[in-house]
Amino acid sequence: MQTLPTLFLSHGSPMRAADPGEAGAAWSAIARALPRPRAVLMVSAHWETGVPMVTANPKPETIHDFGGFPDALYRIRYPAPGAPDVAARVVDLLKDAGIATGQDGCRGIDHGAWVPMLHMYPAHDVPVVQLAVQPGRDTAHHLSVGRALAPLTREGVLVIGSGHVTHNLRDWMASRGGGATMSYAASFATWLADTLAKRDDDALLAYREQGPGAARAHPSEEHFLPIYVAWGAAGREAVAERVYRGFDGPALAMDAYAFAAPDAIRVEAVQATQ
Repeated sequence: MQTLPTLFLSHGSPMRAADPGEAGAAWSAIARALPRPRAVLMVSAHWETGVPMVTANPKPETIHDFGGFPDALYRIRYPAPGAPDVAARVVDLLKDAGIATGQDGCRGIDHGAWVPMLHMYPAHDVPVVQLAVQPGRDTAHHLSVGRALAPLTREGVLVIGSGHVTHNLRDWMASRGGGATMSYAASFATWLADTLAKRDDDALLAYREQGPGAARAHPSEEHFLPIYVAWGAAGREAVAERVYRGFDGPALAMDAYAFAAPDAIRVEAVQATQ
């Protein structure tokens, strides 16, 4: 079985479900560039727990964890099956690494998971399992979680971190009328690309001290933590490729990354066509 890369996607507003834009087109192109996975393990910024938890629901519901959007958005369903066997494998791998974890047999999948999946696998025929982030734990913890999950990439499981390269909703709300990209957001996105290209784990782990404008780019950490899991799961020799770059308004960087081990399938930058 071919080794899969891992991905980090900036998932954007829930409206991407109905209006995919260039980012949604890029997600579709990324999925087309890869063989169909046995399952997807989605690490979403929208599930926060104290210790790692994984969904083990064989028929996860579509969670509409947002408010104030058009009614049509709440009628969208993504009825992909779950994969309890993959959930059990995740638990075993994390426990083998000394990381306490658990399963949730009732939880569905939130919009950080199903919005990208809607465009990547619109037939909802790829099982999806979701893994929570722990904002109470540091970046090194999330990198360790990812490294423990590296065997999944050789077992047909596509590991995807779903968060954001920059995520300041106050700035996004204030600038929805448009305007030039905010300098801190552009600088942070560039710093991240450069840091990943150099495989500088120390700088990446210390992003709040070393990344320009990091505290403004991420007033809270939950939308950045999934990148550590995806980066770690790709393996210590992984190469990062920024496969899509863009912005939602002046403040939200929508960049997507593929992380590939030396023996993994490489994903080149995609041409997003709507």
